[in-house]
Amino acid sequence: MARRLLRENGRNLTGIIILSVIVWFIGWFETTQPGGRAFSSLTNGIVTFDTITRIGILTIILVGLNLLMGYAGQVSLGQAAFYGIGAYFSAILTTRAALLGLPETITGQWWWPWLLMPGGMLFTGAFAYLVGRPILRLKGHYLAMATLGLGIMVNIIFRENFGFRLNTLDLTGGSDGIHSIPRLAIGSFEIWPIQRYYYLVWLLAIGGIILALNIVNSRVGRALRAIHSSELAAEVIGVDTANYKTTILVISAMYASLAGSLYAHFQVAVSPVPFNFVGSLELVVMAAVGGMASIWGAPFGVAVILILREVLRARLHLLIEGASGEHEVVAFGIILVLIMIFLPDGVIAGMRQGWEKWRGSGRKTAVSPVATQPANTSKEVQQP
Repeated sequence: MARRLLRENGRNLTGIIILSVIVWFIGWFETTQPGGRAFSSLTNGIVTFDTITRIGILTIILVGLNLLMGYAGQVSLGQAAFYGIGAYFSAILTTRAALLGLPETITGQWWWPWLLMPGGMLFTGAFAYLVGRPILRLKGHYLAMATLGLGIMVNIIFRENFGFRLNTLDLTGGSDGIHSIPRLAIGSFEIWPIQRYYYLVWLLAIGGIILALNIVNSRVGRALRAIHSSELAAEVIGVDTANYKTTILVISAMYASLAGSLYAHFQVAVSPVPFNFVGSLELVVMAAVGGMASIWGAPFGVAVILILREVLRARLHLLIEGASGEHEVVAFGIILVLIMIFLPDGVIAGMRQGWEKWRGSGRKTAVSPVATQPANTSKEVQQP
């Protein structure tokens, strides 16, 4: 057990180092642009630096979603709602603070948006706790429908401006959303252009991965896996299933809220569209493609989906003359089906199985059979 844990920790440390090196290299290449070439030139303009930054933001959500669905086994079709709450929390309290009666001496300070990010996480976590206690009593399809309804309800609230008339109290901006959200800054140093913001996003994403790996390898992680296997069996051995399920929902919601705040200051605008049911469904698809039962599936799942989408958008016309958006959707769906058929446990699990299979076949080939002489157990009969 201890040897397996040490081996797993070694793999995780190696993964953190490799991911950090990749993130550093991409950021260095885009910042220095050796030979006058930007990062997008490495992919002929298909994958841009903007795409890599978005992968970092969505990775934060996926880490929390994998904890909830992959380890605790709790279905969530409304994760985009928590993502949206974090985004709107930062957007409203930075652009509509005067409407809420907050003093400008506080809201005008450079540290105010930074303070709102953990504030939004706490607010979203409290909301998740309140709705999670009754919702998580449901199981299976009923739980999926309840989370779906929660996501739709929150999206309607954003679109309908919390029920207020726009000309009376414009908090969410209705369907148009909120614009002119300020950039993050430290004093007079603005976390922009995108090269600076990229490092901030990925620093928080890697920190979120490290925290999630610690959760998975702790007693909490073992309890979550027990709940996923069988709630009844987990209760029999003394696991407080209701408490653990609520806790992991709160943690996943706080992850999504952090990503929402980063998205708001990245886009400097928010609207209800990214936080609707389609947004939640895309998050589940990313989790499934990367592998729900793996924290490392989060960055891989997001990267595969976003890069695949960009490749189809930029190159599908080379295969199909006059290809349009409808062709892209069909091709995207076919590729997803193929991934789920040949890699049902996700990209990470498929890569690991392929690597272990290759290593196993290599060892068998390297070991040659050695002929051995059978031992002569018979006694020689000596002639007198």
